[in-house]
Amino acid sequence: MRNLIVVAALLLCACGPASQAGVPEYGYDIVHVYPHDRNAFTEGLFYLNGFLYEATGEKGSSSVRKVKLETGEVLQMTELPEAYFGEGIVKWKDKLYQMTYTTEVGFIYDFLTLHKTGEFHYTGQGWAFTTDGKQIYMDGSHDVHAEASDPEIQIWDPDTLKQTGVIQVTDQGEPVINLNELEWVRGEIYANIWQTDRIARIDPKTGHVVGWIDCTGLLTPAEKEKADVLNGIAYDAEHDRLFVTGKLWPKLFEIKLVKKGTR
Repeated sequence: MRNLIVVAALLLCACGPASQAGVPEYGYDIVHVYPHDRNAFTEGLFYLNGFLYEATGEKGSSSVRKVKLETGEVLQMTELPEAYFGEGIVKWKDKLYQMTYTTEVGFIYDFLTLHKTGEFHYTGQGWAFTTDGKQIYMDGSHDVHAEASDPEIQIWDPDTLKQTGVIQVTDQGEPVINLNELEWVRGEIYANIWQTDRIARIDPKTGHVVGWIDCTGLLTPAEKEKADVLNGIAYDAEHDRLFVTGKLWPKLFEIKLVKKGTR
């Protein structure tokens, strides 16, 4: 997806290690390791009723999938037309919504079959979706040609897919750009920060980053050689399990957060 974007833009954001003064920092313990499709360029991920639902990117290999957690087996899959770069997904009622990167088109699927049933449209780039069960949260950019995502999360009405509000995301008063895959976790929005090993914990009421998770070291040096960036957060609310993976990663990790202190 954004592999050709100028990474220097990241230096302008508040996601670097030196920017978290006073904000809690977390590391992790690995609880369990699961297989993950090494060819899956993960753009969207969530967990529901024992299964993972995953969206993959790259033109010509984008898809939506239902995956068996324990084995990584793809149980159902619908591929996108070659012209589209698949992005984030979210379930709403009996539907699955998926964005695309720069084509300003989203797809609607029947959740049980993953068969496409319709389309929707929006302005700019689409990166990620999540939901609190009442409304949808989306990140991306209003400019389809932008080299980074906006430092904000849009709030959408889940039935009309129209924007109803916005959350400005800041860390110690500074905007946080390149919010990527999103997940609703215990009243907070967790967001991958693209091109880093960090996850922001965001208070949806204020937009303030209330914690940073450092996922450095999940893959071995050998595994990282063919892998892309950390991207993909899923949460099992019933059993309080947190899962993370990345683009082209051979593994998916269940992790437990460990507080390291504050910066």
